[in-house]
Amino acid sequence: MDVGILGFGAAEIGFSGASVGEVERLLDEAFSVGVNVIDTAPLYCGSEELIGKAAAGRRDEYYLFSKVGNPANPTGREVDYRRYLEESKVATPGDWFPDSIEKSINTSLKRLRTDHIDVIHLHCCSEEILRQDEVLNVLEHAKSAGKIRYTGYSGDGKDARFAVQSGYFDSLMTSINIADQVAIDTTVLNAAESGMGVVAKRPIANRAWFFRERPDDVYFGYYVEYWNRLRALSYDFLKSGGNASVGEALRFTLSVPGVHTAIVGTTNPDRFAENAALLSQGMMKEEEIRAIRDRWSEVAFLEWVGMI
Repeated sequence: MDVGILGFGAAEIGFSGASVGEVERLLDEAFSVGVNVIDTAPLYCGSEELIGKAAAGRRDEYYLFSKVGNPANPTGREVDYRRYLEESKVATPGDWFPDSIEKSINTSLKRLRTDHIDVIHLHCCSEEILRQDEVLNVLEHAKSAGKIRYTGYSGDGKDARFAVQSGYFDSLMTSINIADQVAIDTTVLNAAESGMGVVAKRPIANRAWFFRERPDDVYFGYYVEYWNRLRALSYDFLKSGGNASVGEALRFTLSVPGVHTAIVGTTNPDRFAENAALLSQGMMKEEEIRAIRDRWSEVAFLEWVGMI
């Protein structure tokens, strides 16, 4: 697949309750600047349905990524979309039974109004699950049937390392940004050397530095965690704020060796052109990357693990 360096993360359109018309406009703007990857998941509260309605007639314009497994909410709290999952009769959070995975793929195809998904990522499952042949066999059967083209793993930490080392997967989706650099040293390089596609999620750390005060615990607590980390890291280039700081953060992620595309979530159609413009100056120079990496090495705590 010849993916563009910027992809569209469709979680926010589901969580925000976007309309089909709003998603159509988002995709118009995204495609106009070369975005050709859409990443979604059953967990993202209606995201798949929205993509299916807004983009089914343009299937040859984009690569489609989705997920199976639906991990439980990391905060442990009951949230509205859990009821959505139950009512939608897809695999329940953390459900790795083979028949549930098969059902999830089939349901995603219907929601997305397509006959194939380019990459299905296992959504943050454990090494224990990854060692179960029956789980991987379901993916092989779906691939043989033409329902999916490639298999991937989405996650971080030791489970992601095992997924890479297993030699089974075609793609790794993992957290990479100025506040989340563990994967750079533990999985990304190995994945690239193995010929895997590498997808960076949360490439701008949810723009957490834009909050003057500690943000509310939204979006699984990622804003809070990244805000805390960035306060400690105190990068000079973030102090100016604005789009310039976003550009530096995004350029860092895309300059990491082995990264092929970065998934950016938004409900603002202007964001795609803005991000494309920010990247017009090209990738970061080696000394710029090294300064950010050195600061991370100086400040990062052991508990600053990759955010799943």
